[in-house]
Amino acid sequence: MKGSVIALFTHQGRNGAAHLVNGQLHDLLLDGDGPMPGAIFRAICDRPIKGAGGIFVKLPDGQRGYLRHGKGLVAGQSVLVQATGHAEPGKAIPLTNKIIFKSRYAIATPGAPGRNVSRSIRDEEEIVRLKELAHDADIPEGMGLIIRSLAEGAQDDAVASDIALVCKLARSVAEDTGQGPETLVEGRDAQAMAWTEWPAPDVYDDSQAAFENHQIADHIDAVLTPSFSIADAQYFIEPTRALVAVDVNTGKDGSLAAGLKANIALARDLPRQLRCRGLGGQITLDLAPMPKKERRGFEQVLRRAFKQDSIDTALAGWTPLGHYELQRKRERLPIAEVLSAP
Repeated sequence: MKGSVIALFTHQGRNGAAHLVNGQLHDLLLDGDGPMPGAIFRAICDRPIKGAGGIFVKLPDGQRGYLRHGKGLVAGQSVLVQATGHAEPGKAIPLTNKIIFKSRYAIATPGAPGRNVSRSIRDEEEIVRLKELAHDADIPEGMGLIIRSLAEGAQDDAVASDIALVCKLARSVAEDTGQGPETLVEGRDAQAMAWTEWPAPDVYDDSQAAFENHQIADHIDAVLTPSFSIADAQYFIEPTRALVAVDVNTGKDGSLAAGLKANIALARDLPRQLRCRGLGGQITLDLAPMPKKERRGFEQVLRRAFKQDSIDTALAGWTPLGHYELQRKRERLPIAEVLSAP
C-alpha cells in the first residue's frame, strides 16, 4: 500500500501501534511491563554511590531507581525524578532529575526558561506564527517552552490547546507537596507514544480489525526473526547479554564491490531495524570485506541514516579488528523480550 499508515491494535493482551510507510514497517511499539519512560515520580534518596556521583532512590511499590547525577542529595531527601528508559533485568530504573513534559506539539522545560521553536522548522512565516502562540501561552514562572516540529502546519487551536494542557500538567507537578514515594505522572503507553511522536499518516486505523487489515502479525514475525535480506545480501541481528551483534553476509559473491554494496545497504536500513526491534545498548557491526578507502563513505551514509532517527545513537567508530561500534540509548524494551514475558 502506498502512503503512510498508523495502526493501533492489541496483541497478546498488550496495546501496540505500528507505523507503516509504503507497506514497510517503519516503527513498532508494544507496551512493556513496569514504568514507562517519561513517568515522573516523587522519590526518596536512599544510597549514594561513592565516586560515581549517582544515588539509588526508593520508588513506589518497592521499586528502585538510579539517579546518575545525584550530587548534593542525601539519604531520606525527597526528589522529583523522571524515568529515562526501561530497567535492564536485575537493575534499577534509570532516572533523571531534569524533568520535561512532552506532548505532541510542545515540550515544557522546568528550570530552563525561554520560548523557542524547533530548529527543524525552516519556514519563516510558520516560525513567526508558532512563536506568537508560544508568547500567548500561560507558562508557569521559571519554566520554558519548546514548540516541536510536529506543530508545523497544525491548527492554531490544536497547538494552543496542547500547550495549555502540558503547562497545566507541569504546574501541578511543580506544586506537589506530598511525602513518600509516589507516581505523579504515568509514562506514555505505546498508543500514546505513537500520537506524541509520529507524524500524521495518510491512513489512521484504530478499528478492531486494524491488526488483520495491515498484516501486523507478519511484521512482528519479521522483527522476531534474526535474519533479513536486502537484494543479494543477508543480514543477522542477534542480541546477546553484552551487546547486539550485526553480521553482513554477501553469500557466494565475496568481492570487495559486493561487500561495499551490502554494507551501504545495511547502513541505510539499520536505524529502522533497531527501532522496530526495540534494540539498544552496545551494537557491533561485523561488516563484509570492503576497501579501507571506502570506510569514510560508509560512515557518512550511516551518520545520515541515524540523523533521521528519533533515538540517540553515538557512532563510536572502528575497532582494531575492523568492526564498527555504536552506542544506542536503551529507550525501549526489545520486542522479543516484551512478547516472551509471562
